[in-house]
Amino acid sequence: MSDPHRDFFQSLSEEDVTLILLRDELYLGAWEEMRLDLESRLESGPVIFELSERIKEDLGRIEDFEEYEKKNDINLGEYLEES
Repeated sequence: MSDPHRDFFQSLSEEDVTLILLRDELYLGAWEEMRLDLESRLESGPVIFELSERIKEDLGRIEDFEEYEKKNDINLGEYLEES
């Protein structure tokens, strides 16, 4: 029988998986800490347009992943070793 969360994880882009990996390694698995850091970087002053857009995209992905994890009571980081 297939694990729907594993299937979801395997459908993620390389950028998505990297974001989850960074969350686990740099922010001890806390989306909130990662979000606060990115928001701070965005608000701290001059940022080149491409970087600003990337941060905004990452913040959107973080929101989606956090919602998915809460809704399903899982940690997507548990699937990192399989990727």
